Formats: sequence, C-alpha cells, structure tokens
Amino acid sequence: MVRLRPRAPTRRSSTTENSRRLPGNIVAALDAGKALRIRAGRGQHRFIGIWVVVVDGRVFVRSWSVKPEGWYRTFLADPVGAIEVGGREVRVRAVPVRGARLNDAIDGAYLAKYDTPGSIKYARDLGSRKSRATTTELKPLIRHRRAA
Repeated sequence: MVRLRPRAPTRRSSTTENSRRLPGNIVAALDAGKALRIRAGRGQHRFIGIWVVVVDGRVFVRSWSVKPEGWYRTFLADPVGAIEVGGREVRVRAVPVRGARLNDAIDGAYLAKYDTPGSIKYARDLGSRKSRATTTELKPLIRHRRAA
C-alpha cells in the first residue's frame, strides 16, 4: 500500500459518506490482488476486470480507454455499482477524485504494483492526463434508513 506523507488533520466527520472506507480485509485483498472485478451502475452491466490500487487505505481505479459505453462513463451517470472480492459481492459508490498530490500518489501506486515488462506501459498510460481525469475512489455504499 502506498502512503502519502502526513499533513495537518482536517475537521471531517467520520460518519459522513465521503469519509467512509471499505473494510480493511477487503482493502487488503484488493491491494494484494492484481485485478478487480467491477460492475458499474445499477443496469445490466456485467462484471469486468480492471486494475486497482490502494493509497492510504483507500481504493482507487482509473480508466485506460475511457470508452463511451465503459465502466467509467457508466459510473458518471449512475455512481452505484459493485465489486467482487473473495467470492463476495460488495456494493460500492464511485466518487470522482481531484487533487494533484493524491493523483501523484496514485500514479506511483500503479507504477509500483504493475511493474512487469508486459504491464509497465499500461501503468504509465494510467498516469496520463486522460486517465488521471478518470480517477475514481470506491467507497462502501451506505443505505440511508427512512424514518418510520
């Protein structure tokens, strides 16, 4: 797992949806594995394999091709989806990521994780401006209960 350098703490509620993170066992499995099976949106999309990295215990994905019918564009229209981890389906929310510092760390995580001769070209491409613009964090989907 790649770690950013610590900075001054911010005042954020740990109970807000934006601060929620996937459970540690799921994050560890994604960090150890090379591919993530993901289904974007609530429609009839199938699970596909994409590359995934972990930075500071947070899970990130990027699109290499940015196809109009691909997972990234589907998440733009409907940010709810699912991932498969350890034979289990986990519902997630896709959250766009901005910020040069975090994106730089994600670039480094891709280069470190996918460093084989056959993978490095694609890992470098995932650091391109086009792919960086698709950086997405996967967070657990929180179901809000309605008042009775």
